[in-house]
Amino acid sequence: MKWEGNRESDNVVDHRGSGGRRGGFGIGGKSIGIGTIVLALIGSAVFGVNPMEILDAMGGGGAGGGAPGQQLPAQSAPGTDRQTRFVKTVLADTEDVWGKLFAQKGAVYQKPQLHVYTGAVSTACGTGQSAAGPFYCPADSDVYIDLSFYQLMQQKFGVTGEFAQAYVIAHEIGHHVQNQLGISGQVQAARGRTSEREANEMSVRLELQADCFAGVWAFHGNQARGILEQGDVESALKAAAAIGDDALQQQSRGRVIPDSFTHGTSAQRSRWFSKGLQTGDVEQCNTFDTRQL
Repeated sequence: MKWEGNRESDNVVDHRGSGGRRGGFGIGGKSIGIGTIVLALIGSAVFGVNPMEILDAMGGGGAGGGAPGQQLPAQSAPGTDRQTRFVKTVLADTEDVWGKLFAQKGAVYQKPQLHVYTGAVSTACGTGQSAAGPFYCPADSDVYIDLSFYQLMQQKFGVTGEFAQAYVIAHEIGHHVQNQLGISGQVQAARGRTSEREANEMSVRLELQADCFAGVWAFHGNQARGILEQGDVESALKAAAAIGDDALQQQSRGRVIPDSFTHGTSAQRSRWFSKGLQTGDVEQCNTFDTRQL
């Protein structure tokens, strides 16, 4: 991925070396994380309970269970390394793309902050744990990531390449776009009025739309700045496939339980990311108005 020399965002907050963020008051927001399903499925395999129960106990995945506003210990020095510059550049690229797309519709894109931390961090959704993977907190409209997740991607799933890492951030930014458009709130309200199976299906559609939005970002980022190199798309598709519900359940439990899916299958995640990447059209990402995912 070609990114060096491009603009870096000023909206990255680095908590490494300064302790966890003194923030949020647990106002009921639930975080949405690309790595949350990994922890939930492992816990499900060990304890024999429904993954959704674990997700709910975690406050929606990736945040919850900690004391709001808790100050967490410093774990490493603030980052000035290549990976931190990479994160800042990817975030800036999402800002440029979504800012332009929102402006075309006569709206203003509210830029989120991206918080880099180690181990744990306090958010408006509760205490986020690195074990749950990167996540988005609707209550404070920010994204959180422990950069060690990228090592996990390589070691556990064999996923390499900077564009695959950028996809992770773009997916969480996709949740921010959903939040700004009012989609997340509508889904959350609807989930409370349905059965567990139907609520899971809504979660799947929400996640697949975030994948599609990530593809939309990549389309426009590449058109404007030529960020894609040979092999980049394949690495992102491999990342999307690696974290499909079916692949993760098969790996952790040895069997697949479709009714418990909350993020979509490997094929679905790859398909919707590809749809966004090929069309660059937000309207093509309406996962809630199609029967075939």
